[in-house]
Amino acid sequence: MDAYRLLGFTWLFAFAAALFCSFKDIQRGYKLRSVVLDAGHGGKDPGTHGKKTKEKDVTLSVILKLGKLLKAKYPEMKIYYTRKDDNFVELFERADIANRNNADLFISIHCNSGPSHVQGSETYAMGLHTSEGNLKVAKRENAVILKEENYLKKYDGFDPNSPLAHIFFANIQNAYLDQSLSFAQKVEQQFENLAGKQSRGVKQAGFLVLWKTAMPSVLIELGYLTHGKEEKVLGSEEGQEQAAKAILKAIGKFKEELE
Repeated sequence: MDAYRLLGFTWLFAFAAALFCSFKDIQRGYKLRSVVLDAGHGGKDPGTHGKKTKEKDVTLSVILKLGKLLKAKYPEMKIYYTRKDDNFVELFERADIANRNNADLFISIHCNSGPSHVQGSETYAMGLHTSEGNLKVAKRENAVILKEENYLKKYDGFDPNSPLAHIFFANIQNAYLDQSLSFAQKVEQQFENLAGKQSRGVKQAGFLVLWKTAMPSVLIELGYLTHGKEEKVLGSEEGQEQAAKAILKAIGKFKEELE
């Protein structure tokens, strides 16, 4: 019996080693061929808002500008959108769009809200809530599922009103966490360098929109619409173009690093 067990463990070890080598080969040959661009909120879900702007409008404008810039710089790259107009797309469908198209990178763009003195960008990867602030952002963005039918069934009983649900959910491991964090860091660096924004750093939290994406994925909070000056910038064509160019630059650096 012991001999058979030893033979089984030997075979399993050999299989695991071969699988690891194959994974390393895949990693060496990895190409950034396709990107999914996700404009947060939309339709009946306006997201957060400032005095004059709505999150759903700002995110869509930045996404469309980013897509245009990407196509011009990388004509061979496939670009998919979760929405290209003002319509409501359920969170699980956004991830499904990325998975169905075997995308190499998923970028979800949002705007933040908070006390009127708070400003700056934040880029999130899927992971543990390391602060109460991160949890609040995740709860606000995840609350959109309350506008969906049968959300408890679609999201395995997840209740966006329960802090315990978010803590449990955030413990789900992301196989692409390292790459997601690497890209998130590049986004925040470019916001500071190109867009002249105040960066609030790279963070982790349990966002439903990132939960089932089978590729490196980030959620970008462009800034606070509740901050007067930042709302003015994010609501302008120039400010939106600057944000799109910063994300484009981050994608380029991420592409170089991978390839």
